[in-house]
Amino acid sequence: EGRVSSGWVPECETMPSVMRSAVLALALLASSVSATVFFEERFGDAAWEKRWTLSDWKTGDMGKWSWTSGDWFSNEAEAKGIATTDDLKHHAISAKMPKAASTGKKPLVVQFTAKHEKKDYSFCGGGYIKLLPTLDQAKFGGDSEYSLMLGPDLCGYDVSRIHFIFNHNGENLLKDEDIKLDYDDKNEYTHLYTFIIEPDGTYSVLFDEKEKASGKIEEDWAFPKKEIKDPSESKPEDWVDEKKIPDPAAVKPEGYDDIPAEIPDPEAEKPDDWDDEDDGEWEPPMIDNPDYKGPWNAPMIENPDYKGEWEHPMIANPEYKPSSYAKYSSLKYVGFELWTVNAGSIFDNILVTDDKDYAKKMAAETFQKIVEGEKEAHEVYKKANEPEPEAEEGAEYDDAEEDEEELKDEL
Repeated sequence: EGRVSSGWVPECETMPSVMRSAVLALALLASSVSATVFFEERFGDAAWEKRWTLSDWKTGDMGKWSWTSGDWFSNEAEAKGIATTDDLKHHAISAKMPKAASTGKKPLVVQFTAKHEKKDYSFCGGGYIKLLPTLDQAKFGGDSEYSLMLGPDLCGYDVSRIHFIFNHNGENLLKDEDIKLDYDDKNEYTHLYTFIIEPDGTYSVLFDEKEKASGKIEEDWAFPKKEIKDPSESKPEDWVDEKKIPDPAAVKPEGYDDIPAEIPDPEAEKPDDWDDEDDGEWEPPMIDNPDYKGPWNAPMIENPDYKGEWEHPMIANPEYKPSSYAKYSSLKYVGFELWTVNAGSIFDNILVTDDKDYAKKMAAETFQKIVEGEKEAHEVYKKANEPEPEAEEGAEYDDAEEDEEELKDEL
């Protein structure tokens, strides 16, 4: 009684196939319902301005934003985003998310596209997005405290990396090692940036849907470590850490200091035209003395008192709280706050979610459509906007002569 016989099979296996399909569909639906999209912006309509707030953080020094697909594109509707328009200006704009996002219980995925249309060898400009817990949107600027800052940082060929910055107790922590962009990544085309923070404290960064970096947050940023050097301990004053010492029994050879560093060149000869009365007494040029060995130093020997390298004792770090690293309970705003040397950067397809599959789906619906044929569209644009070749010298004069001859013929 109360036991299952050896011939028992799960109830779902005895269901008709139609019913099993319905159960599976319900399970998938339940999974999708549990996923949350906190913020999504594709800039597909002119009403975007009602959803975003311009900042006047530095009055008189703020650049404007435009709604544009840029100068060249293959899919105008999908390529439309917001763009910086002014060189050497601050650009800041933000939006409040309909639902506050958080990290810790589920993955957090932040994704967007950026196109630096004016990119050339001297281009200098950031392309990062910020997530913030609180914000005075009208004054959103460089001093607004954020929780996350994510995206490309480009300036010439010296700076080319993807930023992934966490705020921890008021301090902004950059990744210990830069997430480098390859040479072929640094161009004027649209690119997709995806940042994933997992509940288990790991992370991954994707560039155009391919992984650029991954690992443990605790290890790759300067969060408080598990152990620290014991502040109450210091190296003993009598600790001997010199591995070798001068041989105390060594004696400098007699006459060592009498050996000169230079000697007259023994092969030099007085020139035939040298006149002692006019030129003075001839002296051979000096050369390095092959017997000179420099200042004498006693040879080094093993130190019999050597104790090895002193290692600072470690203790548990009271500030070590990995459960708090990269954990944010209420991220309410997204925004771009940039100092733009070169304008023309277009941002689009912004997504904040806990659903990695939805991020892939959105990438297929937006990014993949934008980049399809984008390079070809750029080539067409460049060809159509090539400057007219300069007329050869004298051609203008020849044309004038031809006009004059034609006029004479008519007369």
